[in-house]
Amino acid sequence: MTKLIFIVCFTVLPLFLFGQKDKLKAYIDVKDFYHPQTGNYAEVELQFAIQSTSLKTIGDTALQASLAIYFDFMSKNNLVKSDAYILNSPLYQIKDSLIEDFYEIKRYTLDPGKYELRIRIQDLNSAENMEVSGTNNFTIKDMNNKIAISDIIPAEYAIKSDEESVFQRSGLHIIPMFSNFFSSRTNTMPVYCELYNTGIKNDSILGLMYRIMNSKNYVELEEYTTISRFKTDPFIARFKAINIELLGSGSYLLEICVVNKNFEILATSSYPFERDNDMTAVLNSGNIILNPAFQESIAEDSVIYYLESLIPISKPAEVKNIVSTTKTKNKDKCRKHIQAFWVKTSPSESYEEWIKYKKQVDFVQKVYGNNFQEGFETDRGRVYLQYGAPNNIVAREASPSEYPYEIWTFNKIGVFSNKRFVFYNPDLVNRAYRLLHSDMIGELKNNAWPQILSKRNTVNGNVDNPNQNNIDHWGGNSNEYFRQY
Repeated sequence: MTKLIFIVCFTVLPLFLFGQKDKLKAYIDVKDFYHPQTGNYAEVELQFAIQSTSLKTIGDTALQASLAIYFDFMSKNNLVKSDAYILNSPLYQIKDSLIEDFYEIKRYTLDPGKYELRIRIQDLNSAENMEVSGTNNFTIKDMNNKIAISDIIPAEYAIKSDEESVFQRSGLHIIPMFSNFFSSRTNTMPVYCELYNTGIKNDSILGLMYRIMNSKNYVELEEYTTISRFKTDPFIARFKAINIELLGSGSYLLEICVVNKNFEILATSSYPFERDNDMTAVLNSGNIILNPAFQESIAEDSVIYYLESLIPISKPAEVKNIVSTTKTKNKDKCRKHIQAFWVKTSPSESYEEWIKYKKQVDFVQKVYGNNFQEGFETDRGRVYLQYGAPNNIVAREASPSEYPYEIWTFNKIGVFSNKRFVFYNPDLVNRAYRLLHSDMIGELKNNAWPQILSKRNTVNGNVDNPNQNNIDHWGGNSNEYFRQY
């Protein structure tokens, strides 16, 4: 299994999108699988950035993207397989459906060997005949008549389903994840794999081992190693959500291995990933000599308040330290903690950066604070302090059918572009807006947000389609505002 880079990188690991600026953008991955009856095959997984496509109107109520996709599989500069077809996106209702990126999976039987996939995608709705192309080098392993494990699929989400589709695998509807970066807000890593030919050694019982290795020195983190026994079979599917809540920042390899009773590895498959979760951060505030400028910047009755205001920009271990310090009620310790935090965060300009942040805390207190929450404790205040000021805000305090809401758009958050946050106020009092949905990695993702926002005149849907009963209602413009960015 290989991943590719074409034009614009997406994460800090080598999993990337291809496309052009202000042009059609798509993510691609190629996985190696095997079936006892049909043999080896390549699974080509694609994700299309919906904002980069041209949408045409279907009837009076729906929008749809249409793409022409061309695949050429090359081996030693010889064409061994090709495919071309038209892919239509799901129908997006103009008023009541959230326009999300859409996905595609294609599977092709291939003999073991090394290949180059040449891919070309054309936007059929584009007046400029928009087109992008790229290549991907990958290997198909020989998994016939030997114990083997497929490539690992990390799941964006997975649900039980018997419905036939390209996303169906062994009773699960799996949408692949096109990022191998896991932030501190992500506590689990859901992964799917398949085991093949496990019974050829006449062992009725084997073990399946999951382990996490440090990718720099290949040291095993033994606390994450698990082994479970299974009965052998020509084909076995396995899905597991691995708890990584306490896994610190770093570069890792997830390894899934078939082992015998002597713990000898018979087959293995690995998945590289990046983790941002500094669980070992310790501030050495005890030896801090208070800077007079820091002292003068914080009023005596506000020391604990400003220490707690650091929580939105702190990592889990730092939050624990802050809570522990505030419980002491020792204002001298609180002052030292604030200074130590900024000395660690911005060693060269610690005071200047603290003053900038303090002004932001004062701003969110004034704008977002309410009768029972400080500004930095509110969802809007937390997002503002964590990511900065949004580039655009659509605010609707009165709507004929929707709760009061705000849609924030950020042109850039780190390596991510065009991220959106939907806040709403179901209580209708106290400006207590809550985060309802965001497409930012690590934030709350709620595909039923349009239904919840208009809950007063909407009959509930179901788990598979939470928006199926959303009715056309006058004044319901939140989806249109959301899709504009």
